[in-house]
Amino acid sequence: MRIDRIELLQVQLPLVHEFETSSHRKSALEHVLVRVEDGGGAVGWGEIASPSGPFFTAETVETCWAIGSAFLLPALLGESWEHPTEVPGRWAKVRGNEFAKAGFDMACWSLWSAAKREPLAGALGGERRTVVAGVSLGIEPTVDALVAQVRKQVDAGYPRVKLKIAPGWDVAPVTAVRAAFPDLALHVDANGAYTEAEEHLAALRALDGAGLTMIEQPFAPRDLMAAARLQATIDTPICLDESIVDGHDLETALAVGACRVLNIKVSRMGGLTAAVAAHDRARAHDVPVWCGGMHEFGVGRAANVALSSLPGFVLPSDVSGSDKYYARDVVDPPIRADDGIVAVPWDSPGLGHDVDEDFVRAHATRVHEGIR
Repeated sequence: MRIDRIELLQVQLPLVHEFETSSHRKSALEHVLVRVEDGGGAVGWGEIASPSGPFFTAETVETCWAIGSAFLLPALLGESWEHPTEVPGRWAKVRGNEFAKAGFDMACWSLWSAAKREPLAGALGGERRTVVAGVSLGIEPTVDALVAQVRKQVDAGYPRVKLKIAPGWDVAPVTAVRAAFPDLALHVDANGAYTEAEEHLAALRALDGAGLTMIEQPFAPRDLMAAARLQATIDTPICLDESIVDGHDLETALAVGACRVLNIKVSRMGGLTAAVAAHDRARAHDVPVWCGGMHEFGVGRAANVALSSLPGFVLPSDVSGSDKYYARDVVDPPIRADDGIVAVPWDSPGLGHDVDEDFVRAHATRVHEGIR
């Protein structure tokens, strides 16, 4: 297979509800879609779901656009390959920039599976026909407002809710949510906002009695030893997200006891190829995994649903319906959740969802094209 045309399209969509983490608040998202086309006219789509600011990761929309257009696109354009797992080798000399790489890798998997008339889930090694979805809720102006948001998602049928926390917004909101929903599968995500300062550790340890399924990324990405020390003093499993970029990170985290659960994000790890490898490695170590999200548009979300069909994804994944985030998505049909369950499109090749190109181009703020 050879790709003869590649387009990058930067697209902005408003969120239906503003979302706040420990670093910032956002009302709209701007992602870069990657469109690849082979000589026969077959098309595949990928999504670079990078944040706009350098808070979750050092990458941003601007850096991904620069690296994608100047290095990744030229490395892939006109190159021949037999299977998508060969594609990352085309840009092996480019260090880091996993979000940018993920969009291109995803597009190639989409193209290849569509050309083979195979659903993406099957191409990746998936098994499940449905995926259990959870939702992620940001920091709200008040505890009462947060409880109201949780109730809205519970009423919509979602069986798991993740709460963003930060120093000063942790014990009180979690206690209130747990009191209102004693049986809800609940976990928290700090996005690395805590340190080993005594007041921070006291708050994290106080959460140990809240019946959480996990505490996600309490410390900075490279501070694995802090995570290991905390894990040794609490029963709640620590889940790592930003800390795990490749398989070496996972091996180290497991060796020091810093990780009992793994959040696999396609974007953070550089694409579907790397995500499947992380799944396989975690499964070999009996570490449960789930698929995290970056508020992807329908392209990235469809890829996440396909990935979540793999057997090691035993915890609810962040693949909630598109309507939770966007009034109108870029794919048709949009991803939908029915009582917290998302169907895997086994009867359709590739992503299983058509990209609305007219809508995408109408909302594109810039376009870059490469033709062989």
